[in-house]
Amino acid sequence: QVQLVESGGGLVQAGGSLRLSCAAPGRTFSKYTMGWFRQAPEKAREFVATISGSGANTYYTDSVKGRFTASRDNAKEMAYLQMNSLRPEDTAVYYCAARFSLATGATYHVADEYNFWGQGTQVTVSS
Repeated sequence: QVQLVESGGGLVQAGGSLRLSCAAPGRTFSKYTMGWFRQAPEKAREFVATISGSGANTYYTDSVKGRFTASRDNAKEMAYLQMNSLRPEDTAVYYCAARFSLATGATYHVADEYNFWGQGTQVTVSS
């Protein structure tokens, strides 16, 4: 299975910001919808955000709307998740994921729809 490479996690105070990055070298990056998921201890993996291959369409879970922004740079084969106004309940391991799609405007909201996954990066928000 192809693995994506994530970075940018860390510890931040409530109200602070972090920017997660996800690299997918060697792929036709614009052909892949990108997704972001998170998993807290003893909880199920939760959908956070997605961005279509073209970058034209995004979708967010309600709890992060207005605070998180997904973006991508297809020339650099990178996807990003900018996280602002972080809250303690955002604490989790964050995973990026990719799904091949012939439709460059498509978004996917379910973990089982994704083909490839990053290794995860810990985000901890202190209160």
